Amino acid sequence: MMNVLTASADASASGGGGMLLMLVYIVIIGAAMYFFAIRPQKKEQKRMAALLSTMEVGDVVVTTSGFYGVVIAVEEEDCIVEFGNNRNCRIPMKKSAIAEIEKAADGAADAKDSKETKEIKDKETKDAQKDTAKEKK
Repeated sequence: MMNVLTASADASASGGGGMLLMLVYIVIIGAAMYFFAIRPQKKEQKRMAALLSTMEVGDVVVTTSGFYGVVIAVEEEDCIVEFGNNRNCRIPMKKSAIAEIEKAADGAADAKDSKETKEIKDKETKDAQKDTAKEKK
């Protein structure tokens, strides 16, 4: 009878050690998930937030759907992006829909941007003059 009592005491002691070992494994797996999944994702979110906060007019962007465009206006949470070569496709979108930003070159982009802005203003002026002429007739 004494052997049965000591055998059950030994079994219960080894069972407690198994529980402790399982707890250690769970903690190690949780730490690994944090360092391999959660932490890099947070780091990427911070990088993207910083990149979006520095977005300016003239920057080339890639949207989450894969379209390339040029930023023509920036607001707090939204921006207006111009797509295509004909400069007629302007779409307002959330900044969160921007996947990548390529900063415009300082000198070349400013000269190109001012030339395009001038062309757009000239076109708008001509359109306004045509409308005024039609109204007079």
